[in-house]
Amino acid sequence: MTDLRTHAAEIAEQFSDHLDVSVDEVEERLDNLVNEYKVPVEEARRSVTNSYLDEAGLERDAIAGGAGGSQLVELADIAEDEQWVDLKVKVVDLWDPGHESIAQVGLVGDESGTMKFVAFQTSELETLEEGKVYSLQNVVTDEYEGNFSVKLNRTTTISELDEEIEVGDDNATVEGALVDIQSGSGLIKRCPEEDCTRVLQNGRCSEHGNVEGEFDLRIKGVLDDGTEVHEVIFNQEMTEELTGVTLDEAKQQAMDALDTTVVADEMRTMVLGRYYRVTGPTFGRYVLADEFEELSGPADAEAVLIKARSM
Repeated sequence: MTDLRTHAAEIAEQFSDHLDVSVDEVEERLDNLVNEYKVPVEEARRSVTNSYLDEAGLERDAIAGGAGGSQLVELADIAEDEQWVDLKVKVVDLWDPGHESIAQVGLVGDESGTMKFVAFQTSELETLEEGKVYSLQNVVTDEYEGNFSVKLNRTTTISELDEEIEVGDDNATVEGALVDIQSGSGLIKRCPEEDCTRVLQNGRCSEHGNVEGEFDLRIKGVLDDGTEVHEVIFNQEMTEELTGVTLDEAKQQAMDALDTTVVADEMRTMVLGRYYRVTGPTFGRYVLADEFEELSGPADAEAVLIKARSM
């Protein structure tokens, strides 16, 4: 079975209780987007799924993850957006929801590390208690800047377990010369839709289409210690601390130049070639900076600068 045929079969299975849709029909729509309009497969799948959700009058959390159901995974193994999984986790921390639509938000953990979770009011789920262990079946993953979280939804099944879990530490400390600031750094725009923080590409959100974005700051950088490289992400707070440039100042720079790329260019001149130690949780291939320290650097600083300028 081809990849598109497999995706089509899973989508058709998701809507089998709601719409009269065939695998052939779904595959044709996917093929049109992927091969005719050169849309990436995952974006094409989201687009087709969203169109069927609209047709059926359903919310996304009203459908199951795909043919065969979800699988039990460890948190550290989550590396894909909109993946439906089962978890066995301990509730490590709970904090106040930032929006009235959110019932609970906090941190869950297993032996492999910790991850943020969100449960929404509309899902009408039982309340999780801090310190207890649960089996969570059929939750969906979400990704933001390489940072994965899980969302509990109407189809999630919660079962309290009479056992203990030793929660692992997924923090990492890396250091090296900052030799590259990657594309998607500086002044960016994010989707303003509720519960969506995706970075816009040419004013378009992969989930919600063309939207009026909200400005944010970030740096996606590469540290090189001479032996290996580490990819790190600085959020707005960390970027402001690292560069001394605030979000308002970055917006003014972009407005004066009529070009948002000047912000990342200016930041490159400030930080490239400098040596840093960065500490934070690891998500996928990234270390998310919770704190950082500028170091004195390697003996051959000029060689580092030459490497940084060549990337």
